[in-house]
Amino acid sequence: MPTMGVLEARFADIIWTHEPMASKDLIKLAEAELNWKSTTSYTVLKRLCKRGIFQLKDKIVTSLMSREEFYGRKSEEFIQETFDGSLPAFIAAFGSRKKLSEREVEELKTLIDGLRR
Repeated sequence: MPTMGVLEARFADIIWTHEPMASKDLIKLAEAELNWKSTTSYTVLKRLCKRGIFQLKDKIVTSLMSREEFYGRKSEEFIQETFDGSLPAFIAAFGSRKKLSEREVEELKTLIDGLRR
């Protein structure tokens, strides 16, 4: 599973929000939002492309993996590695530190009902 650091994630969010986009426009946005030089942006873009998250083709940047897919995979990986793949164990650990509101409980119930097979 590809990974991203905090600054890479902020850069990736710019792409996901504006894609497809010309690489020159991405560079301008990264300069404005992250205060990055063009060399930094191109280096990070190249790194994220090598990881299979984005692609640069004909000077247009697009994603190969949506934001939801990327973070979904990261969440699955975290639960697998940390809680032996048990989503209930993860929720129990989360709930022991932060109590859920009634609204959050209802949202989770709705989500779980939608996932039943």
